[in-house]
Amino acid sequence: ILGYDPSKWVSRREESLFEFDSTMAQVVIGIRRSGKSTICHKVLLEHGIRYGYVNLDDDRLLGMETKDLNTVLSCIYQLYGTNVPYLFLDEIQDVDGWHLFVNRLLRSKMRIFVTGSNAKFLSKDIITEFRGRGYEIKMYPLCFREYMSVYQGSEQAGLNEYMLYGGLPQILFYKSEEQKVNYLKSLFEKTYITDIKERYEIRKDDDLEEVINILASDIGALTNPNKLANTFRSEKKSSISYDTIKEYIDHLCDSFLVEKAARYDIKGRRYINSPFKYYFMDLGLRNARINFRQFEKSHLIENMIYNEMRVRGFNVDVGAVPIVLTTIDGKRQRSVLEVDFVCNMGSKKYYIQSAYRMESEAKIEQERASLLRVDDSFKKIIILGEQCPITRDEHGITTMGIYDFLLKENSLEL
Repeated sequence: ILGYDPSKWVSRREESLFEFDSTMAQVVIGIRRSGKSTICHKVLLEHGIRYGYVNLDDDRLLGMETKDLNTVLSCIYQLYGTNVPYLFLDEIQDVDGWHLFVNRLLRSKMRIFVTGSNAKFLSKDIITEFRGRGYEIKMYPLCFREYMSVYQGSEQAGLNEYMLYGGLPQILFYKSEEQKVNYLKSLFEKTYITDIKERYEIRKDDDLEEVINILASDIGALTNPNKLANTFRSEKKSSISYDTIKEYIDHLCDSFLVEKAARYDIKGRRYINSPFKYYFMDLGLRNARINFRQFEKSHLIENMIYNEMRVRGFNVDVGAVPIVLTTIDGKRQRSVLEVDFVCNMGSKKYYIQSAYRMESEAKIEQERASLLRVDDSFKKIIILGEQCPITRDEHGITTMGIYDFLLKENSLEL
């Protein structure tokens, strides 16, 4: 219960987020196999803290209820006495009423660590039931900077592998391509998909699988449940409804497999309800889902930039800039230019455009067009999918390469 050796694992950014003197529960959420448990064990042991540990992902504890947690706590007290100051409850989302148990222990001055891999069960409980007693920390797979801190090879080779196999920590311990591919495919099917099907009691799983395939094939494309329902009717001859597709996408988001980026009208300063863009939290899982086909670097780099900004703590939207054009025959025509990402954190804001390459003046103008029509003073950045010097043009638009952006912590300020 008390022993665990995380010494083989890489140091993580989340260590600085824990508040050991806090009277709130430390609630770590994120995609399965991203290292939530490992980082909790690591920081507890490095701070010399004695703690009880309960792994609720163990098949012997399936079906556990809140009252059973009291029994487990009694066992810990019998083994180690009542002076164990910390309790670590791992993958707790399937225990109904767990927040009542945690609240009671917090009132008794015990410090609590909790992990879970489903946003619907965790965030809702924290907001509505903890009433300020839960301190939420979101875990992502390794960012590229963390990945390269242990990768044995060049930056270029590392980026190619990162785009292909993703940043789940375990991937770094496999040496062959076959091992990495088998790990990711098995993980997607036997852990993530099985978890979703069982949790939401999905019986007609062919449609769920197809929704996943479409999102994986179209990362960064504007879509919505209505559009997908039409696709199912016309191409798949399926009568799946808008509501069912929306539920399936919500399940994928709640399980942290994908995140939804809303569209934001920059000039009108308002959100546009539909369509949305969807990005995978781990590119290795996305690639495994489509059997490592469609290795389109422009789309993968866009997904990486989105993930990097989320890791850095920013809220990320897709920017829309409405414009009016005059056609050759003098008619006025409305159109919308897109800023790939509008990134906000407090008073900080960045407009980011992802461009794999800008090989001609026409391409440069195309990428700058939307940024030039944003009339505020926040920083505007174009990120290329290759190495290049960092430059700033007469309009204040910064251009940098993907390596500088991903590997330098202060890259947004360069």
